[in-house]
Amino acid sequence: METNAILAWTLVSECPIPPDVSNILVPGEIAVAAYKTFRDSAVFTNKRLIVRDAQGITGKKVEIYSLPYSSIYMWSSENGHGLFNFNSEIELWTKAGHIKVNLNKGLDVRRLDNLIAQAVLGSAATPAADTRPTIPGNPPPLP
Repeated sequence: METNAILAWTLVSECPIPPDVSNILVPGEIAVAAYKTFRDSAVFTNKRLIVRDAQGITGKKVEIYSLPYSSIYMWSSENGHGLFNFNSEIELWTKAGHIKVNLNKGLDVRRLDNLIAQAVLGSAATPAADTRPTIPGNPPPLP
């Protein structure tokens, strides 16, 4: 795979988690959400994004993309807004290159943004300690 190539997928609608995805999950991995793509599905787990891509006329040849969240350096999310722009998108900058995930109207981009944030940053993140000095006689600094 060329690392500078841009992969792009379009999520059409939310769907039930495909039963065959359990065959490729590792111990401790949980499928959280699934979406129909044009021909197949994308599954977000607590560890990675799995995209199933049927190829050819019959669709019998299937390629599976697996993107561990640990390979994500940065991401952005944009909600659809305006008279002509209803679709939302998430862009991922990863060790494998730049990936764009388009979301059709009605899909919650903030839900996916939060899922990625929890997976990449961890849900048990603690705030940094306040190292600002306190001046005697003054109230402590605001958080």
